[in-house]
Amino acid sequence: MSGKQFWIAILVVVTLAAAMAAAQEEKNEVSGVFGRDFISTQGIQGASFFDPNIRYGRGLSIEGSYARRLFVAPIYALSAELPVLYNPDEDLHAGGQSLVPKDYTAFFVAPSARVNLFPTTAVSLWGSLGAGFGHISQNGSTLYGAPNLGKGTTSAVLQFGFGLDVRILRRLYIRGEARDYWAGEPNFPQAPTGKSRQSNFFVGGGVMWRF
Repeated sequence: MSGKQFWIAILVVVTLAAAMAAAQEEKNEVSGVFGRDFISTQGIQGASFFDPNIRYGRGLSIEGSYARRLFVAPIYALSAELPVLYNPDEDLHAGGQSLVPKDYTAFFVAPSARVNLFPTTAVSLWGSLGAGFGHISQNGSTLYGAPNLGKGTTSAVLQFGFGLDVRILRRLYIRGEARDYWAGEPNFPQAPTGKSRQSNFFVGGGVMWRF
């Protein structure tokens, strides 16, 4: 090995070591993301009226997350994270009158494992997988003013998603993400769908701070 190649190799090793050391000093992350929930239209079993479906709005939701890096290398990093999603107003509509509440609130908590690619660079892709629980609280009235017969429900949740972090300052990042919180179906006794679970797709953007 020539002297020039030797010093290039030394420079590469020192650069990688410095990047890993910096990453190890910043093991914690907090993020805030705003976005929308997307839930697919669902058919009502046994319905004979026009438009026998339950349609969901695009609920404006907020997600907060804390993560702790467990292992960091130049190519990938492994973190434990705790995403929490809150949807304060999910509007509903069904073809038949007074079959579903006019809206509900949803809350999901899903401790997860996350893998980041190229975690020490300015741009990092990541994927997340975890499980937890969710709770749905229904409005006491239907869209047409009748009493709602449905009840609040709590169920197990499977979370999986992916995202992109882009550094704009030393410790401040822009985050874009998409996650699916696969949770129990809301309790609609007058509008049965025959399903026990539904996907709650969340797509949003926000910021992440590393410290």
